Amino acid sequence: MARRGRVELRRIEDRTSRQVRFSKRRSGLFKKAFELSVLCDAEVALLVFSPAGRLYEYASS
Repeated sequence: MARRGRVELRRIEDRTSRQVRFSKRRSGLFKKAFELSVLCDAEVALLVFSPAGRLYEYASS
Protein backbone atom coordinates (compact mmCIF):
# COMPACT_ATOMS: atom_id res chain seq x y z
CA MET A 1 0.00 0.00 0.00
CA ALA A 2 1.57 3.27 -1.08
CA ARG A 3 1.57 6.27 1.23
CA ARG A 4 0.15 9.54 0.11
CA GLY A 5 2.47 12.50 -0.11
CA ARG A 6 2.12 15.60 1.98
CA VAL A 7 -0.70 17.93 1.04
CA GLU A 8 0.48 21.40 0.09
CA LEU A 9 -1.10 24.03 2.33
CA ARG A 10 -2.05 27.23 0.59
CA ARG A 11 -4.51 30.03 1.16
CA ILE A 12 -8.01 29.64 -0.26
CA GLU A 13 -8.45 32.71 -2.43
CA ASP A 14 -12.26 32.68 -2.80
CA ARG A 15 -13.79 34.37 0.29
CA THR A 16 -16.97 32.30 0.26
CA SER A 17 -15.11 29.00 -0.03
CA ARG A 18 -12.70 30.08 2.70
CA GLN A 19 -15.59 30.92 5.06
CA VAL A 20 -17.35 27.61 4.37
CA ARG A 21 -14.14 25.66 4.95
CA PHE A 22 -13.49 27.60 8.16
CA SER A 23 -16.96 26.78 9.51
CA LYS A 24 -16.57 23.07 8.83
CA ARG A 25 -13.07 22.89 10.28
CA ARG A 26 -14.08 24.96 13.32
CA SER A 27 -16.73 22.44 14.33
CA GLY A 28 -14.22 19.60 13.94
CA LEU A 29 -11.62 21.46 15.98
CA PHE A 30 -14.10 22.12 18.81
CA LYS A 31 -15.09 18.44 18.78
CA LYS A 32 -11.43 17.42 19.14
CA ALA A 33 -10.97 19.89 22.01
CA PHE A 34 -13.98 18.34 23.76
CA GLU A 35 -12.60 14.82 23.24
CA LEU A 36 -9.22 15.88 24.65
CA SER A 37 -10.85 17.33 27.76
CA VAL A 38 -12.89 14.18 28.37
CA LEU A 39 -10.22 11.58 27.59
CA CYS A 40 -7.39 13.30 29.47
CA ASP A 41 -9.52 14.89 32.19
CA ALA A 42 -7.92 18.20 31.28
CA GLU A 43 -9.23 21.73 31.15
CA VAL A 44 -9.11 23.01 27.59
CA ALA A 45 -9.63 26.53 26.29
CA LEU A 46 -9.71 27.41 22.61
CA LEU A 47 -9.95 30.82 20.93
CA VAL A 48 -10.40 31.00 17.17
CA PHE A 49 -10.80 34.07 14.97
CA SER A 50 -12.64 33.68 11.67
CA PRO A 51 -11.35 35.22 8.42
CA ALA A 52 -13.97 37.94 8.99
CA GLY A 53 -12.52 38.69 12.44
CA ARG A 54 -15.29 37.09 14.49
CA LEU A 55 -14.25 35.39 17.75
CA TYR A 56 -15.29 31.81 18.55
CA GLU A 57 -14.43 30.24 21.88
CA TYR A 58 -14.58 26.90 23.64
CA ALA A 59 -13.92 26.13 27.29
CA SER A 60 -14.26 22.71 28.84
CA SER A 61 -15.26 23.97 32.28
